[in-house]
Amino acid sequence: MSHPAPRAADGTPADLEVRCPSCGTLHAYSTDNPYRPFCSKGCKAIDLGAWASESYRVEAKPTTEDLLDDPGV
Repeated sequence: MSHPAPRAADGTPADLEVRCPSCGTLHAYSTDNPYRPFCSKGCKAIDLGAWASESYRVEAKPTTEDLLDDPGV
């Protein structure tokens, strides 16, 4: 029979480590970190800046309505 993994006070696994999406360093994932899933305020700001400058995009195929609304068509 397996035993459940130890948990921290916030309910997350006690030894859970994740990679920062911005810099890639491993750090503990905890509610004590207000910048999670990022490791720091700086990495969170870099990611926000990338979204604000439209460096990240979600591609979508145009719908029929989009094509009908386009005056260039």
